Amino acid sequence: MEGTVDGFRYGAVTPVAAYLMACLGGALGLRCIVRSLLNEHSWKPGWLALGAASIGCGIWTMHFIAMIGFEVEETRIRYDAGLTVLSLAVAIVVVGIGVFIVGCLGAGRGTLVGAGVVTGLGVAAMHYLGMAALRLDAAIRYDISTVGLSVLIAIVAATAALWAAVTIRGFLTSLGASLVMGVAVSGMHYTGMAAVSVHLHGTTGASWAGGSSSSLLLPMLLGPIVFLVLAGVVVMFDPLLVLGEGERRRPGTARRSGTDQRPGTRQQPLRERELKAPAHTPHPDREPYARKR
Repeated sequence: MEGTVDGFRYGAVTPVAAYLMACLGGALGLRCIVRSLLNEHSWKPGWLALGAASIGCGIWTMHFIAMIGFEVEETRIRYDAGLTVLSLAVAIVVVGIGVFIVGCLGAGRGTLVGAGVVTGLGVAAMHYLGMAALRLDAAIRYDISTVGLSVLIAIVAATAALWAAVTIRGFLTSLGASLVMGVAVSGMHYTGMAAVSVHLHGTTGASWAGGSSSSLLLPMLLGPIVFLVLAGVVVMFDPLLVLGEGERRRPGTARRSGTDQRPGTRQQPLRERELKAPAHTPHPDREPYARKR
């Protein structure tokens, strides 16, 4: 018997919340990657790892917030805790591989495509691994063509995100890129959910013991959400992350810092130049009138 699937149990609440979490993770991840590129003296592996973890947590949190709104009317849904945590690890590790490839090797076409494919496949693996964590008295089946479309969307979204990470430096442009990234990631999720059909085993939900899906998902979501909040604090307290390259290179900045920024000259403190300047020697014809008398 075919089950009645509803992916929007709470209306627009779960899709909007999921989209916002995807945008938050994307925005933080992009700014951390930009931070590793703006300053050569920064600890690049640390910033890249923080960016990868932010994007991975954002994607994972988006998926399971959206899954809170998923239900099958004829049976109760639970989740396997081990597979759920494993899907989070997969999201962070695979996104990290793509981020480190681009962050260390640059944004060449071949590098970018390769990293995007790896990352997109990892995001899709996270999604379907999370779906494998579902426990219900039914069998879940997928439409292959729709699944293929969701994987393609994941690859395109991952490639675009990695391109934005190494190309877009300004704060507002990074924010706009994260909004687009949130649309792509959410679109991948709901495309994958459109491929789902549920075939009941012939029993009703009354015989399926256990708590609701929210009883497991809500506590598990707390950790990644707290991590994203802490990552946001790190970003907001780093001026270079907030301002970006455009503000860092404004002409007035050099003047306020007391350095000479004229082309072709060595950056020399103003006080040092004043000390090295020759002493003024008055001209004999321009001495004060009293001295001539």
